[in-house]
Amino acid sequence: MLNQSLQQRLLQKLSPQQIQFIKLLQVPTVALDARIKEELEENPALEDISLADMSEPLEEYPDKDPEDYTADDAKEEYDEFNIDDYLQDDNINDYASKYDSNDEDDDKKELPLAVASTFFENLQAQLNLLILADKQYLIAQQLIGSLDDDGYLRRPITSLIDDLAFSQNIITYENEVEDILLKIQGFEPAGIGARNLQECLLIQLKKKEKTKSITIAIHIVQDYLDEFTKKHYDKLEKLLNISPTQLRDAVNEILKLNPKPGNSGASNVKQMQVIPDFRIANNSGVLLLTLNAKNAPELRVSKSYQEMFQHYDKAGSKDKKMKEAVQFVKQKLDSARWFIDAIKQRQQTLLKTMNAIMHYQYDYFLNEGNEKYLRPMILKDIADTIAMDISTVSRVANSKYVQTEFGTFLLKSFFSEAIQMEGGEEVSNKEVKKILEECIGNETKRNPLADEKLTEILKEKGYNIARRTVAKYREQMGIPVARLRKEL
Repeated sequence: MLNQSLQQRLLQKLSPQQIQFIKLLQVPTVALDARIKEELEENPALEDISLADMSEPLEEYPDKDPEDYTADDAKEEYDEFNIDDYLQDDNINDYASKYDSNDEDDDKKELPLAVASTFFENLQAQLNLLILADKQYLIAQQLIGSLDDDGYLRRPITSLIDDLAFSQNIITYENEVEDILLKIQGFEPAGIGARNLQECLLIQLKKKEKTKSITIAIHIVQDYLDEFTKKHYDKLEKLLNISPTQLRDAVNEILKLNPKPGNSGASNVKQMQVIPDFRIANNSGVLLLTLNAKNAPELRVSKSYQEMFQHYDKAGSKDKKMKEAVQFVKQKLDSARWFIDAIKQRQQTLLKTMNAIMHYQYDYFLNEGNEKYLRPMILKDIADTIAMDISTVSRVANSKYVQTEFGTFLLKSFFSEAIQMEGGEEVSNKEVKKILEECIGNETKRNPLADEKLTEILKEKGYNIARRTVAKYREQMGIPVARLRKEL
């Protein structure tokens, strides 16, 4: 038996406009331009004024001319559309001028690109210099193609033999492949083609001039790599029967080696250009905030599409194709308006959030980034100030940069937790991290400071925090434990 019932439920749903705004809000300036270009390509009703040629005549439409319609045809009305809404002169580009920056750096400039061979092209060029039989050449190509980005051969030789047999019908054996691998390991940069870190370091050391330090370094990497990585230097001195000076020289030789030779090429280095979303200038003690002009594109709804609506209105055709055309134009006009509104709302939210952050950390920006003046600040503090949700502030802070006179910073870096001093006042945990960094930087590397000792130093300075908190801050700064900071 079918049971039917009525239920009332309260659901929260985001409108398409809200979803579009949220997506645009978290996009940084460097990616906003690509997002706008994508929208311009997809929606012909959206125009970029800076690219539009205003001297071009309006587009001629292939539809029937209004004069070809009879009076009876003209009586047809499209009641479901209010055409007047789309005939306004909507040059919504006013908002862009409010946030324009006068900085000359905002002019469109093309950066020169360096032309360099890739890592694999470099290896292929060296391979072409060898005198090899056809079979050996194909095996060498297979080996080069199997290297990872670090320059290591991670795959077993047996797997490569199977690949050669199935994909290229080449029957070979393990010793033959290893002979070709030895030739590749002689390529530059040194260490290429190694199957593990130990082999990589040994290849590089064996290419160096044989001195006493190099000989000891080879011995360490070959037989005592585990003790070396754990920095058991006293144990190494006893095992190798060498002096501290000899060990130090050998260790220095090992530290000069490249553990990732595949990344040594300049063409493999991924460079990320940071374009600041905001600029803060100090004008005689008064901070001035500006939004990057790239965040205020000169967009508008296409006038030709508005004229198209007027064209269809005069035509008043009952033709089904005409009605579909009106529906299409309406959809594109709505989409263009929503996108422009989302861009406008994005700018207002960015400025509102950054302005609140700037005033909250006013002393910090006035004193050129002195972390002593950085106030404890969490997302909720800014969200309460601007009367917005914490998630909105988070989207702004996680991907936006601000340029100041003392550097360019991610907004997220201005947020920090509070630590209570012995006197009762609260300070930012960044101040504690700065002190930790100074203490570790000034420590004796032969006998580095343990977390317990760092805790005692902080307590002497009035920062009453636990040892586990010190360990947490140290790990956040990417500083290893005392044993791994030990140097000879």
